[in-house]
Amino acid sequence: MSGIIGSKLNIRGSGRIAKLGTDGQVLTSAGAGLSASFEDIAGGLSWQAIETGATMTAVAGNGYWIDTTSNACTITLPSSASNGDQIMFADYDRTWGTYGIELDSNGLNYQGDDDTFAVEYTTDGQALHIVYSGATKGWIPTLDKAVEDVPAIANNNGIFGWGEDTGGMVSYTNLVSNVGVVAADVTGVGTASKNRAGTEFGGDKGIFGYGEVENGVNNFISETNLVSNAGVVATDTTGVGTARRNLAACRYGSDKGIFGYGKLISTGISMTNLVSNVGVVAVDVTGVGTGRESLMACEYGEDKGIFGYGSAADSNVSMTNLVSNAGVVATDVTGVGTARRVGGAIGYGDDKGLFGFGYDAATAVTNLVSNAGVVATDTTGVGTARYNLGATQYGSDKGIFAYGSTGSFTAVSNLVSNTGVVATDVAGVGTARQVLTACSYN
Repeated sequence: MSGIIGSKLNIRGSGRIAKLGTDGQVLTSAGAGLSASFEDIAGGLSWQAIETGATMTAVAGNGYWIDTTSNACTITLPSSASNGDQIMFADYDRTWGTYGIELDSNGLNYQGDDDTFAVEYTTDGQALHIVYSGATKGWIPTLDKAVEDVPAIANNNGIFGWGEDTGGMVSYTNLVSNVGVVAADVTGVGTASKNRAGTEFGGDKGIFGYGEVENGVNNFISETNLVSNAGVVATDTTGVGTARRNLAACRYGSDKGIFGYGKLISTGISMTNLVSNVGVVAVDVTGVGTGRESLMACEYGEDKGIFGYGSAADSNVSMTNLVSNAGVVATDVTGVGTARRVGGAIGYGDDKGLFGFGYDAATAVTNLVSNAGVVATDTTGVGTARYNLGATQYGSDKGIFAYGSTGSFTAVSNLVSNTGVVATDVAGVGTARQVLTACSYN
């Protein structure tokens, strides 16, 4: 096949053009609507197993989920067809915009054009229903519509937990309301520890994991503590994966999480552990990118994540590593902004992120992350410069940095608006402490 037809297909040649209305109805050239919806059409087809291959042959009467996460797919239509034969294709993982599908009409016409034309569909979330009309026009789409993505559930509340105060390691927590108000200490559940990481999962819950239970070597843990959608912390769960500290964690895929990197005695590592949408932590995945510790992580783009900054071989770095919506970590990206460690990161504005604070000498500098995962240059810091703090989302699209150390422990907090603007200090609530963690819940 030669020639390209775009993601919204028009008939080539002198024939009448069938166009789609904004609601997905098929319109004649005169504009009369023919009722057609995904639900109406899909119910009359035999739906097949998810197709992941680079090629496949379609059969009339079937519906196909086409998963192009890893590759494009060329689909060969039947070599013969009868009037009224129908086939449906749907974007299984909303990836046709990256890897699309191409239809080979296999000797028959497609919307009046012969099979010398390439018919491509390249829109994320697209659903395509075609019906055979006879030899003249051949296959004609009756539904060609990008189905809207259901927004990721945005958590309204946050929780800070664990850390170290002047008396040593603690396990108490502080809830954050949906308007960013930090509550008083809640008696801790689970083993007192520090240098842990936390992330959301399941759309409305959270998990704290890994860390160290006391000073010294070989005191690292891999146990986890789940946080319910009411902010209640569960008792310790036996750990999975390599025990370590000074790692980071973030959400990906809208409802799953990932723990990544960290420190083993004196060595930074790059291994990761995925968290399912029911809070189950998976075994170690071989690391990608430079091994490091004391880094930060947050989500961006609604369903992806990013690890950034930290310390590698005892030197602060500003490199980042993107996390796909399937939890795959990418190779190092050259850093932007001040190299630093032990800062915090939050998601904001539904689809963007923010790295903030940290140590290369205490700083309050921040770096915005776009909805495409691009890190911006330094923004002059607002609020008390500090490090070893916690950060989390709240109010569905805002964030908060709190606690940490200026050389002395503090409980001060700074709210982040849904446009990524960091506010001035808010007087601290709860016990001043450092090397804590945080996550959001609903």
